[in-house]
Amino acid sequence: MNTSSKTTGKIDTKVLLSTLWIVVMINMLKADIFSLNIPGAAEEVARTAASTGASIPQLMLVGAVMGNLSIAMIILSRVLKYGINRWVNIVVGIVTIAYIWVGAASYPHYIFIAAVETLCLLLIVWFAWKWRNAEDQP
Repeated sequence: MNTSSKTTGKIDTKVLLSTLWIVVMINMLKADIFSLNIPGAAEEVARTAASTGASIPQLMLVGAVMGNLSIAMIILSRVLKYGINRWVNIVVGIVTIAYIWVGAASYPHYIFIAAVETLCLLLIVWFAWKWRNAEDQP
């Protein structure tokens, strides 16, 4: 009796997108946690707030929204219907890449984590762009 099973199908696109969003979210959290241990990080946030004309709470709100957007995409990638799912992943992926690099810090750990996040987000955009609905195929 052969008890080993071999999977021959490809990964469901919804699962793949959701998994990539998990990687992005975890890396966002890691970048923030690591950055908390850098002396002067709070002062840098204050300087950023002053230079942009935004208050620190406003900057934190933007960070919270973007962080929660990646969390929401984990679920939305699995539950949205094909057409909207595809476009939401493309748009939110591009917006998240912009967010990562507009607020980029020059610390080596941040650049590395931002590169990993960007790679995952580019994969999200690519897989969503190339995604074809199985029901539309002959």
